[in-house]
Amino acid sequence: MNALKKTIAHVAVPVPLRRIFDYQVSPSIDPTSLKIGARVLVPFGTRKLIGVLLSVDTQTLLSDVRLKSIIELIDTEPLISPAVFKLCQWAADYYHYPLGEVLIQTLPPALRKEKPYDKSIEANTSIQSAQQVRLEIQLTEGQHQAIETISQELHHFQSFLLNGVTGSGKTEVYLRLIEKVIAAGKQALVLVPEIGLTPQTIARFQQRFTVPVAVWHSNLNESERLQTWHLAKQGIAKIVIGTRSAVFMDCPDLGIIIIDEEHDLSFKQQDHFRYSARDLAVTRAKFENFPIVLGSATVSLESLYNTKTKKFNLLVLPERAGDAIHPHYHLVDIRNKPLEQGLSKVLLDRMRQHLEQDNQVLIFLNRRGYAPTLLCHYCGWMAKCPRCNINMTLHLTQARLHCHHCDAIQYVPKVCPQCQHEKLQHIGVGTERLEKTLIEQFPDVPVFRIDRDTTRRKYAMEKILAKVQEGRRQILVGTQMVAKGHHFPNVTLVGVVNADAGFFSADFRAVERTGQLLIQVAGRAGRAEKRGEVLIQTHYPDHPLLVHLTQYGYDSFAKLLLHERKDSEMPPYVHLALMHAESLHEERQNEFLMAIKALAEKVAIDSVMILGPIPSPMPKRKNYFRSQLLFQSSHRASLQRFLTHLMLKVETLNEIKAVKWTLDIDPLEMF
Repeated sequence: MNALKKTIAHVAVPVPLRRIFDYQVSPSIDPTSLKIGARVLVPFGTRKLIGVLLSVDTQTLLSDVRLKSIIELIDTEPLISPAVFKLCQWAADYYHYPLGEVLIQTLPPALRKEKPYDKSIEANTSIQSAQQVRLEIQLTEGQHQAIETISQELHHFQSFLLNGVTGSGKTEVYLRLIEKVIAAGKQALVLVPEIGLTPQTIARFQQRFTVPVAVWHSNLNESERLQTWHLAKQGIAKIVIGTRSAVFMDCPDLGIIIIDEEHDLSFKQQDHFRYSARDLAVTRAKFENFPIVLGSATVSLESLYNTKTKKFNLLVLPERAGDAIHPHYHLVDIRNKPLEQGLSKVLLDRMRQHLEQDNQVLIFLNRRGYAPTLLCHYCGWMAKCPRCNINMTLHLTQARLHCHHCDAIQYVPKVCPQCQHEKLQHIGVGTERLEKTLIEQFPDVPVFRIDRDTTRRKYAMEKILAKVQEGRRQILVGTQMVAKGHHFPNVTLVGVVNADAGFFSADFRAVERTGQLLIQVAGRAGRAEKRGEVLIQTHYPDHPLLVHLTQYGYDSFAKLLLHERKDSEMPPYVHLALMHAESLHEERQNEFLMAIKALAEKVAIDSVMILGPIPSPMPKRKNYFRSQLLFQSSHRASLQRFLTHLMLKVETLNEIKAVKWTLDIDPLEMF
């Protein structure tokens, strides 16, 4: 047969190579059965891999010797719809990531194997609410205006930033909009930032709607994820609620995307395919021509900037819903004051007063574990992670030392490994130690801890939240998990153990995040008819940014930070890409990045700055030595053009064999 007459399938294979692979279609496969977006089983080296079919023609540059054949056509219909396919292609180009790896991760794990897709999967009726409960909720003027404005744009693309103070009723706005979308025969996709938030959100939606509500997050098992994907793809689930990766959910009748807590860092993938679900959701809405609503009480500076450039339409909910009023802030000066495991007398006294009135108290400390440092008082030895060279956190309940960066675990030594003395001290306070102290201080009051350690098991978070909702007086202590949009109507006092660290970080985004976190956790107080109070302990009560935040609110604080970013030429006024490299052999990663820099200087575009390489802020992790190279430009298109040229050359470097490397577009964390 003439080579030009062969039927050639162009396949995206999930391997870390930025190219498409050609395979011959064997005579046993009917060419008319090949559908774009279907899975095929192909040989790849010594392995067999699942690929996704991109196109079919008779053209290939491969010789007959090198041209291999498709082993099996797994699907006779496309598993990836044209809409999701287009989004994946855009994402692969923008994030400079292999298309095969982007496409395969849009599928549930069960379909990343040779398993055929069975359309007859039974729907789990438990995802459907038994009856609709439409409470007569009196809308505020802001809510009414937001609903009316967005409703006028339901039939075409528009981006809305819903900036509503904590407790302003953003969820009610979402629900009213979804009602309209469902009435028009469409589906709604709701993205939430944390797994712990999902059960609460689902319950709210199930109480409101009679249509099936499906959920998607990483804690679901394989069959549960397959079922959610099936229900969404078949159009059965009219509402899909999910975390980050749900942005790729195949919904054939999608009519709106809602992103709750749009500022949250967890919408950005921090390893492998480093995409922003928020940014991809906006792109998807644009491609499919429907509106997107991004909501937050503490909007990101990027989104605030987008309202200035008219990319987003700003809608404001300035007042709390119902009779709730804004909490009152107090900065507690703890300089030279005695502390009971981090708690000042002022905070303890106010806790007693609120608890005596049968209210609930929330104590916030963004550090889990018992103590961040285990120290020998005699010789100064500290328990450090041998793989990361940083202090290991003591978890006393499990009697172990835990590295929160690489998950290494060690038993707690009874004596100092260095000098054999027994006087080992616990330095610092984590949520576990704080919980113990609060139980001692308030023996008659239930204390519940909410962090990754106490909510690791399935349904653990739901059980804790159910106890909180009972309304009895109790104390909650937790990390940032408690600040993620939870509704605690009986919490009247929020205590922040230490607000200082974020104001002195080398990370230029740290101040923004600290402000967001403080306002979010403070927003758990006084969400019903009871007045809320927020006590923030600090060694710097006169810090101008902290004072500005508590006196003038987050919006004014954010505008101030945005002005500073403009003056210092930082995002969102410039665009960044971070090349990160790591190696088991010290200096190999630097050699690789120096080779990258040499290539970069050859393809340099005037508007692109090349900074580095320098050691990463965490220079060693999991035994890997780490460095990074930063690319910066005031023009996004110039940066993308530069990176496209650069990435064509990267895989040709000899130095690439000795390192692991990633490219992070629009990085939110500088490692």
